[in-house]
Amino acid sequence: MLLSLRIVTPLFVLLAVVQAEFLTDKCNLTSHSVFEQNTLHLLEPLTNQNFTAKSQDEEYSYIFQVCGDADGIKGAGLVQKEKSSGKMVRIGSYTKTQAVKGGDWVMLFYEGGDKYDSHCSQEPRRAMIMISCSTSTKNVFSVKIEDNQKNRGCYYLFQLDSNAVCPVIQSKLSAGSIILIIIFCCLAVYLTGGFLYQRLVVGAKGVEQFPNYAFWSEIGNLSADGCDFVCRSRGNREEAPTYRGVATEPLGEEPEERDDHLLPM
Repeated sequence: MLLSLRIVTPLFVLLAVVQAEFLTDKCNLTSHSVFEQNTLHLLEPLTNQNFTAKSQDEEYSYIFQVCGDADGIKGAGLVQKEKSSGKMVRIGSYTKTQAVKGGDWVMLFYEGGDKYDSHCSQEPRRAMIMISCSTSTKNVFSVKIEDNQKNRGCYYLFQLDSNAVCPVIQSKLSAGSIILIIIFCCLAVYLTGGFLYQRLVVGAKGVEQFPNYAFWSEIGNLSADGCDFVCRSRGNREEAPTYRGVATEPLGEEPEERDDHLLPM
Protein backbone atom coordinates (compact mmCIF):
# COMPACT_ATOMS: atom_id res chain seq x y z
CA MET A 1 0.00 0.00 0.00
CA LEU A 2 2.82 2.38 0.89
CA LEU A 3 4.59 1.56 -2.37
CA SER A 4 1.43 2.36 -4.33
CA LEU A 5 1.13 5.74 -2.64
CA ARG A 6 4.75 6.52 -3.50
CA ILE A 7 4.04 5.80 -7.16
CA VAL A 8 0.65 7.49 -7.43
CA THR A 9 1.61 10.74 -5.61
CA PRO A 10 4.25 11.84 -8.14
CA LEU A 11 1.78 11.15 -10.94
CA PHE A 12 -0.78 13.50 -9.40
CA VAL A 13 1.91 16.14 -8.93
CA LEU A 14 2.97 15.75 -12.57
CA LEU A 15 -0.61 16.06 -13.79
CA ALA A 16 -1.12 19.17 -11.67
CA VAL A 17 2.02 20.76 -13.13
CA VAL A 18 0.90 19.96 -16.69
CA GLN A 19 -2.57 21.35 -16.08
CA ALA A 20 -1.20 24.55 -14.52
CA GLU A 21 1.42 25.00 -17.21
CA PHE A 22 -0.54 27.77 -18.97
CA LEU A 23 -2.39 30.29 -16.82
CA THR A 24 -4.02 31.62 -19.98
CA ASP A 25 -6.08 28.41 -20.08
CA LYS A 26 -8.30 30.10 -17.48
CA CYS A 27 -9.78 32.12 -20.33
CA ASN A 28 -12.87 30.46 -21.77
CA LEU A 29 -12.94 30.89 -25.53
CA THR A 30 -16.34 31.34 -27.10
CA SER A 31 -15.27 29.48 -30.25
CA HIS A 32 -12.93 26.87 -28.68
CA SER A 33 -10.40 27.32 -31.48
CA VAL A 34 -6.94 25.74 -31.31
CA PHE A 35 -5.52 28.79 -33.11
CA GLU A 36 -7.02 31.14 -30.52
CA GLN A 37 -5.76 28.93 -27.69
CA ASN A 38 -2.23 29.09 -29.07
CA THR A 39 -2.64 32.86 -29.43
CA LEU A 40 -3.52 33.11 -25.74
CA HIS A 41 -0.40 31.13 -24.87
CA LEU A 42 1.67 33.97 -26.34
CA LEU A 43 0.28 36.20 -23.56
CA GLU A 44 1.52 33.92 -20.80
CA PRO A 45 4.27 36.39 -19.69
CA LEU A 46 1.53 38.97 -19.02
CA THR A 47 -0.51 36.85 -16.60
CA ASN A 48 -0.82 37.54 -12.85
CA GLN A 49 -0.42 41.29 -13.42
CA ASN A 50 -2.85 44.17 -13.05
CA PHE A 51 -2.49 46.85 -15.73
CA THR A 52 -4.03 50.20 -14.83
CA ALA A 53 -4.98 53.19 -16.99
CA LYS A 54 -6.97 56.38 -16.43
CA SER A 55 -9.50 58.15 -18.60
CA GLN A 56 -8.62 61.53 -20.09
CA ASP A 57 -10.58 63.41 -17.44
CA GLU A 58 -9.13 61.06 -14.78
CA GLU A 59 -12.65 60.45 -13.53
CA TYR A 60 -12.35 56.71 -14.11
CA SER A 61 -9.57 54.20 -13.82
CA TYR A 62 -9.47 50.87 -15.64
CA ILE A 63 -7.84 47.69 -14.36
CA PHE A 64 -7.01 44.90 -16.82
CA GLN A 65 -5.65 41.42 -16.30
CA VAL A 66 -4.89 38.68 -18.82
CA CYS A 67 -7.02 35.63 -18.03
CA GLY A 68 -7.22 36.61 -14.38
CA ASP A 69 -9.36 38.43 -11.83
CA ALA A 70 -8.85 42.15 -12.42
CA ASP A 71 -8.54 43.95 -9.07
CA GLY A 72 -9.55 40.67 -7.40
CA ILE A 73 -13.08 40.62 -8.87
CA LYS A 74 -13.98 37.02 -9.68
CA GLY A 75 -14.31 36.35 -13.41
CA ALA A 76 -13.68 39.98 -14.42
CA GLY A 77 -10.94 40.50 -16.95
CA LEU A 78 -11.36 44.29 -17.11
CA VAL A 79 -13.15 46.61 -14.68
CA GLN A 80 -13.93 50.33 -14.43
CA LYS A 81 -13.56 52.13 -11.13
CA GLU A 82 -15.16 55.51 -10.51
CA LYS A 83 -12.85 57.90 -8.69
CA SER A 84 -15.44 59.79 -6.64
CA SER A 85 -17.66 56.95 -5.45
CA GLY A 86 -15.38 53.95 -5.91
CA LYS A 87 -18.12 52.17 -7.85
CA MET A 88 -16.86 49.14 -9.80
CA VAL A 89 -18.27 48.24 -13.22
CA ARG A 90 -17.37 45.03 -15.03
CA ILE A 91 -16.33 45.93 -18.60
CA GLY A 92 -15.57 42.39 -19.75
CA SER A 93 -15.16 38.86 -18.47
CA TYR A 94 -12.40 36.42 -19.34
CA THR A 95 -15.01 33.68 -19.24
CA LYS A 96 -16.12 34.95 -22.68
CA THR A 97 -12.92 35.53 -24.61
CA GLN A 98 -11.84 35.79 -28.21
CA ALA A 99 -8.26 36.18 -29.45
CA VAL A 100 -7.00 37.25 -32.88
CA LYS A 101 -3.33 37.28 -33.82
CA GLY A 102 -1.47 39.33 -36.41
CA GLY A 103 2.20 39.68 -37.31
CA ASP A 104 3.21 41.65 -34.22
CA TRP A 105 -0.05 42.16 -32.35
CA VAL A 106 -2.84 40.29 -30.58
CA MET A 107 -6.41 41.53 -30.27
CA LEU A 108 -8.12 40.29 -27.13
CA PHE A 109 -11.91 40.51 -26.73
CA TYR A 110 -13.63 40.37 -23.35
CA GLU A 111 -17.42 40.13 -23.50
CA GLY A 112 -20.14 39.57 -20.91
CA GLY A 113 -19.69 42.81 -18.96
CA ASP A 114 -22.31 44.67 -16.96
CA LYS A 115 -25.17 46.08 -19.02
CA TYR A 116 -25.37 49.75 -19.97
CA ASP A 117 -27.86 51.74 -17.90
CA SER A 118 -29.67 53.73 -20.60
CA HIS A 119 -27.80 53.74 -23.92
CA CYS A 120 -26.53 51.05 -26.34
CA SER A 121 -29.92 49.30 -25.94
CA GLN A 122 -28.77 48.22 -22.49
CA GLU A 123 -26.55 45.53 -24.02
CA PRO A 124 -23.68 44.01 -22.04
CA ARG A 125 -20.42 45.93 -22.11
CA ARG A 126 -17.44 44.49 -23.91
CA ALA A 127 -13.75 45.40 -24.16
CA MET A 128 -11.23 45.19 -26.98
CA ILE A 129 -7.58 45.18 -25.93
CA MET A 130 -5.00 45.70 -28.67
CA ILE A 131 -1.72 44.20 -27.44
CA SER A 132 1.01 45.59 -29.70
CA CYS A 133 4.70 44.75 -30.02
CA SER A 134 7.04 47.14 -28.23
CA THR A 135 10.82 46.87 -27.86
CA SER A 136 10.63 48.49 -24.42
CA THR A 137 10.75 46.20 -21.41
CA LYS A 138 8.05 48.29 -19.72
CA ASN A 139 4.40 47.43 -20.39
CA VAL A 140 2.26 50.52 -21.10
CA PHE A 141 -1.54 50.25 -20.78
CA SER A 142 -3.76 53.09 -22.06
CA VAL A 143 -7.39 53.92 -22.86
CA LYS A 144 -8.20 54.73 -26.49
CA ILE A 145 -11.93 55.22 -26.92
CA GLU A 146 -15.32 54.28 -25.51
CA ASP A 147 -17.70 53.96 -28.44
CA ASN A 148 -21.14 54.16 -26.81
CA GLN A 149 -22.95 56.65 -29.04
CA LYS A 150 -24.97 54.09 -30.99
CA ASN A 151 -27.77 51.64 -30.46
CA ARG A 152 -25.81 48.41 -30.61
CA GLY A 153 -22.24 47.17 -30.88
CA CYS A 154 -20.75 49.53 -28.28
CA TYR A 155 -17.27 48.74 -27.00
CA TYR A 156 -14.26 50.00 -25.05
CA LEU A 157 -10.89 50.05 -26.82
CA PHE A 158 -7.60 49.77 -24.93
CA GLN A 159 -3.99 49.35 -25.97
CA LEU A 160 -1.19 47.51 -24.21
CA ASP A 161 2.36 47.89 -25.54
CA SER A 162 4.47 44.89 -24.63
CA ASN A 163 7.39 42.85 -25.98
CA ALA A 164 5.53 39.62 -25.21
CA VAL A 165 3.91 39.56 -28.65
CA CYS A 166 6.99 40.56 -30.64
CA PRO A 167 7.90 37.92 -33.24
CA VAL A 168 11.03 35.91 -32.63
CA ILE A 169 13.76 36.92 -35.06
CA GLN A 170 15.40 33.76 -36.31
CA SER A 171 19.08 33.76 -37.09
CA LYS A 172 19.94 33.59 -40.80
CA LEU A 173 23.47 32.36 -40.16
CA SER A 174 24.32 28.85 -41.24
CA ALA A 175 26.18 26.35 -39.08
CA GLY A 176 29.38 26.94 -41.07
CA SER A 177 29.16 30.70 -40.53
CA ILE A 178 28.70 30.23 -36.81
CA ILE A 179 31.74 27.92 -36.66
CA LEU A 180 33.85 30.47 -38.56
CA ILE A 181 32.74 33.24 -36.21
CA ILE A 182 33.72 31.11 -33.21
CA ILE A 183 37.12 30.35 -34.77
CA PHE A 184 37.82 34.02 -35.51
CA CYS A 185 36.77 34.99 -31.98
CA CYS A 186 39.10 32.38 -30.47
CA LEU A 187 41.92 33.56 -32.76
CA ALA A 188 41.35 37.18 -31.69
CA VAL A 189 41.43 36.21 -28.01
CA TYR A 190 44.60 34.15 -28.57
CA LEU A 191 46.43 36.97 -30.38
CA THR A 192 45.33 39.70 -27.97
CA GLY A 193 45.99 37.69 -24.82
CA GLY A 194 49.31 36.36 -26.12
CA PHE A 195 50.47 39.83 -27.17
CA LEU A 196 49.68 41.31 -23.77
CA TYR A 197 51.37 38.42 -21.97
CA GLN A 198 54.53 38.65 -24.05
CA ARG A 199 54.73 42.41 -23.66
CA LEU A 200 53.71 42.91 -20.03
CA VAL A 201 54.87 39.69 -18.36
CA VAL A 202 57.76 38.42 -20.47
CA GLY A 203 58.90 41.90 -21.53
CA ALA A 204 59.33 41.01 -25.20
CA LYS A 205 59.89 43.69 -27.83
CA GLY A 206 59.29 43.90 -31.56
CA VAL A 207 58.13 40.81 -33.39
CA GLU A 208 58.88 38.69 -30.34
CA GLN A 209 55.66 40.08 -28.82
CA PHE A 210 53.77 37.80 -31.19
CA PRO A 211 52.59 34.75 -29.18
CA ASN A 212 54.60 31.58 -29.87
CA TYR A 213 56.77 33.47 -32.33
CA ALA A 214 59.41 30.70 -32.51
CA PHE A 215 56.80 28.14 -33.48
CA TRP A 216 55.07 30.30 -36.11
CA SER A 217 58.40 31.34 -37.64
CA GLU A 218 59.17 27.67 -38.31
CA ILE A 219 55.70 26.75 -39.51
CA GLY A 220 56.71 27.21 -43.15
CA ASN A 221 59.70 24.88 -42.86
CA LEU A 222 57.68 22.34 -40.91
CA SER A 223 54.94 22.38 -43.55
CA ALA A 224 57.50 21.95 -46.34
CA ASP A 225 59.17 19.04 -44.53
CA GLY A 226 55.80 17.36 -43.98
CA CYS A 227 54.80 17.81 -47.61
CA ASP A 228 58.18 16.50 -48.77
CA PHE A 229 57.87 13.49 -46.49
CA VAL A 230 54.33 12.61 -47.60
CA CYS A 231 54.43 13.46 -51.30
CA ARG A 232 57.98 12.52 -52.36
CA SER A 233 59.81 9.21 -52.41
CA ARG A 234 63.51 9.60 -51.60
CA GLY A 235 64.61 6.04 -50.82
CA ASN A 236 68.25 5.05 -51.41
CA ARG A 237 67.97 2.83 -54.43
CA GLU A 238 71.06 1.01 -55.76
CA GLU A 239 71.42 0.71 -59.51
CA ALA A 240 70.75 -2.75 -60.81
CA PRO A 241 73.97 -4.51 -61.89
CA THR A 242 74.50 -4.20 -65.62
CA TYR A 243 75.42 -7.14 -67.87
CA ARG A 244 79.15 -7.67 -68.38
CA GLY A 245 80.74 -9.88 -70.99
CA VAL A 246 82.78 -12.93 -70.02
CA ALA A 247 86.56 -12.40 -70.15
CA THR A 248 88.38 -14.17 -73.03
CA GLU A 249 91.35 -15.12 -70.86
CA PRO A 250 91.05 -18.38 -68.97
CA LEU A 251 90.06 -17.98 -65.36
CA GLY A 252 92.63 -18.92 -62.73
CA GLU A 253 95.67 -18.06 -64.84
CA GLU A 254 97.59 -15.01 -64.05
CA PRO A 255 98.74 -13.03 -67.04
CA GLU A 256 102.33 -13.41 -67.97
CA GLU A 257 104.40 -10.61 -66.64
CA ARG A 258 106.44 -8.89 -69.20
CA ASP A 259 109.21 -7.17 -67.38
CA ASP A 260 111.93 -7.39 -69.95
CA HIS A 261 112.16 -3.67 -70.03
CA LEU A 262 113.31 -3.74 -66.45
CA LEU A 263 116.53 -5.64 -67.29
CA PRO A 264 119.74 -3.63 -67.61
CA MET A 265 120.97 -3.06 -71.08
